[in-house]
Amino acid sequence: MLKVKDVLNSKDNNIWSVSPKDTAYKALEIMADKNIGALMVIDDGKIVGVLSERDYARKVILKGKSSKETNIEELMTSPVISITPDKSIEECMALMTTTRHRHVPVIEDGSLIGIVSIGDVVNAIIIAQKITIQDLTNYITGGEYISEKTAS
Repeated sequence: MLKVKDVLNSKDNNIWSVSPKDTAYKALEIMADKNIGALMVIDDGKIVGVLSERDYARKVILKGKSSKETNIEELMTSPVISITPDKSIEECMALMTTTRHRHVPVIEDGSLIGIVSIGDVVNAIIIAQKITIQDLTNYITGGEYISEKTAS
């Protein structure tokens, strides 16, 4: 069974963050530069929120606020919904679906170790399904089994 830690191990695991006192404009610059859809909001070494493009659209643009004058603490989603690396991909997808979050921080022993997005989860499920289909096909036809690395 595929775990959240497997997804983290298969991707670039940079964690981009901002402070609650930073402006929305600064956050947008980082998201555009790094081509990401969310940032972790870190204060005194602890994750206190998540800021996503959706938060920005709904809490700045639609409310007529200024990106350069609005602090992240006014926009971020908090409290943080997180997951541990030992959870299955299916559990992660269920959490994302139930809470309607597209980016979920991964916490281990109280520390932020990575972030999984809905895209990461969907890709992992697609790869796992390809492997299962190929393995079943090979079983039926007498072919060889494939590994996860050759399926992607």
